[in-house]
Amino acid sequence: MAERDLLSVEDRVRLLVNALADEKDHEPVVKLFTPDGNATWLLTEADPDNPDSLFGLCDLGLGTPELGYVSLAELAALRGLLGLPIERDLHFVADKPLSAYAEEARLKGRITA
Repeated sequence: MAERDLLSVEDRVRLLVNALADEKDHEPVVKLFTPDGNATWLLTEADPDNPDSLFGLCDLGLGTPELGYVSLAELAALRGLLGLPIERDLHFVADKPLSAYAEEARLKGRITA
């Protein structure tokens, strides 16, 4: 899957707008996941100086989800255990700010969105 397929133009704009906003606890814009693994990303912002760098809740399936930055190019190149690329959850609709997802993920040891 190409990098451009993971995020729409609208997603990119929302990620940049969130980064520039005064408020910092945004609802996730997009959920990405490995269809053949346990990794999940809930992304809220893109670095205005480096739009390839995305901020959000990152869960590599090791039981320790954390907030941080991830490279969109690296995600696009990543393959899971069966060689499948990262996918976007087309049915994901955020219903709370990232901090609430992060707290829930810490308690459960994984993202459950």
